[in-house]
Amino acid sequence: MVLPRSVALERLAYTLTAPALALAPNLTLDGPANIAVLLAGAAGTANLIHAATSRLPGSGQRIVRSFPLALAAGVDVAAVWTPGYGPVQSDVLLAAGWALLCGALAPISRAGRRGHRPAPVTELPAVPAAPVPAALPGRAEPVKEPLHPEDGASLYTRSARELWERAGLPGGTLLVKAIPHPDTAKDLTILLRSKDPGRPIRSLSEADVAAAFAVFEEEVVLAPVEQQSDGRQGGPGWLQAHITPDATARRVKAPTLQERWVDKVAGAKGGAPGSELVARARDEERGVTFYRGRMVDETETPRIDLAKVCRGLGIPADDSCVFVLIDGAEFLISVFDTPPLSQTFPATRELLTPDAKGMYVCGYTTTGQPVKNMIFQHDKNAARHGLILGVSRSGKTQFFAIDMAAMSLAGQVVWLGTVRKDEKTSVLGKYIDRQGSNALWMARSLRAARALCDIRAEMPWPHDGQPHDYKPGDPRCPYRQLNVFADEFMTCTKDEEYGDFIQTIADDLTVTGLKYGVGFVPAGQSPFAHDGFSSGMKANLRQNSRAVVFNMGNPSSTRKAVEGAMENPHDVPTIPTRYSQQEGSVIERAMRGEADPENGVSTGGVAVIVLDNGRAVLMRSLYADFDTDLADIFPDEVVRLTDYEIAELTKRGLWFDWNEPERPGEFHPAPDDGDDEDESRRRGGGGKPDGGKRRAEVTSARQALEAIKALVP
Repeated sequence: MVLPRSVALERLAYTLTAPALALAPNLTLDGPANIAVLLAGAAGTANLIHAATSRLPGSGQRIVRSFPLALAAGVDVAAVWTPGYGPVQSDVLLAAGWALLCGALAPISRAGRRGHRPAPVTELPAVPAAPVPAALPGRAEPVKEPLHPEDGASLYTRSARELWERAGLPGGTLLVKAIPHPDTAKDLTILLRSKDPGRPIRSLSEADVAAAFAVFEEEVVLAPVEQQSDGRQGGPGWLQAHITPDATARRVKAPTLQERWVDKVAGAKGGAPGSELVARARDEERGVTFYRGRMVDETETPRIDLAKVCRGLGIPADDSCVFVLIDGAEFLISVFDTPPLSQTFPATRELLTPDAKGMYVCGYTTTGQPVKNMIFQHDKNAARHGLILGVSRSGKTQFFAIDMAAMSLAGQVVWLGTVRKDEKTSVLGKYIDRQGSNALWMARSLRAARALCDIRAEMPWPHDGQPHDYKPGDPRCPYRQLNVFADEFMTCTKDEEYGDFIQTIADDLTVTGLKYGVGFVPAGQSPFAHDGFSSGMKANLRQNSRAVVFNMGNPSSTRKAVEGAMENPHDVPTIPTRYSQQEGSVIERAMRGEADPENGVSTGGVAVIVLDNGRAVLMRSLYADFDTDLADIFPDEVVRLTDYEIAELTKRGLWFDWNEPERPGEFHPAPDDGDDEDESRRRGGGGKPDGGKRRAEVTSARQALEAIKALVP
């Protein structure tokens, strides 16, 4: 075999250099010859280490070419540490061995030189303005070992492969195909596969792709590849990268609604994280825009921050015009042009007449849907309780009117007790069975209602002569449902004379009244225990009614009151103090020194009603005009108790004019001889509702104190 001339010359060089390598360290350590050997050896060693740790093409050739220099440095150092030429002339033997070994490696090191392998690329292709340049006409492609078998790839794909191979095949991947995006100059999608068949792609990042195509990292999105019916493989050994500098620039300047939702709303810091926009709809007639969304993961519950959603979509964040409705994993955001609940909905007899299931329309939601309340529980065969909360002038008495009218239209009896007299309750008293305005009147009404439970428990039904539990809507029932309204109930429970009695009887009535057709409807400004609501009363009220909460003074108080009336807290709509649309910029008005716009329209009559499924809905209750005749919504005749019930209450001394002053011994012990009634009240203990006897047990600290005082002579 004829060796190449370069190999023969290299072997001759090693043979001539060997004597110098043996003599240099033994002549003078500081001599030029020895220093030259050491420097050349150090350079060769550094190049060998760099080539061994580098993944660049040609690293193996560099290792072989650097080995003789590194080995020569080792021979020189060994010769320095041996005295003279070493035992048995070891320095000479080492130099001769070096020449023989390097000469043997010479053919291997020369195999990668010009003429024995394809010529290397001496000039990198310039990075063009577009990510993938078209092949330059007239320029010959370098001759190299093909990484891809002849697959008939397009010129566009081959140009993209050039850039990918120039970057060193990032992540150990091969570029299979490049697909340009239509109507863009720079956007494309590349299909990648692992260089080693059967191995996953692990280390490729967006930054690797961005560097290869000279774009920003934010303009690259990596996505998995699914198997297709045409036989193309998928899975962890494949990956596709979307490179979109043009689309990203347009998305920043003029995003579509879907893109804005993804970027500003659905992100981890957005107003509806983890959601997607399903549709946007516009109702010109009602002046409202609907945004319907849902959670990408249907097992998650939407967490909606309306203020963030509005800022993300670029719409005004206005409590009076923007509302959200959540249904499972879906939600609906309604954006109105004007406050939808600022209008009034007049109450009519048609709306207030209950259906066969005892449901009537009590108001309308922001979306215009009717909201229904009940006058009895059809599914439980029982009466219903009620809970109406709100501050003064919030709309409670207006709701009394429509609730009482619906009950009266269904043939039910209504009593109303309040803490003091006012115009509206006096007007309502004309259309209901009984109405009074002090704590004593409320105590008497509750006492009579509880006694009715005992009377009805023994009241025979005409069809079989046997007593039965109340069945709403049953024509055979010999009595009518009784609804006892207690306005400002919390104030009455704090009355020094009758507060404890009122709270005790009310607790009993909420527990036992339903099966005898007696419903209790307290109203006030708090549903909590320290204001007269025991835990048992509140549990019975919320389980057997649809709580209605008007404005409680501020959104947080309203939310707290609603949650206190619900079994489980849910998202509670906000009731602002007034409906005031934002007009212009607050900052601009401040800079110009202009006054802020007027407060707007009162939210009186706007309430949150808790439906049977625990969902809180914002509504505007129907409006009953007290300045006109309410006869249009009430029946022509007032519904009253039956003669049998009145006779039984009279026998018990409970049916009379409840506006009379307290009778001797009615709630307190009868005065002793020589004591006036006022002194007896100051000294007396609590009394039972059916006479002037002392209570069997003490249930409060005040009662204990009064009992002790009564024992003092």
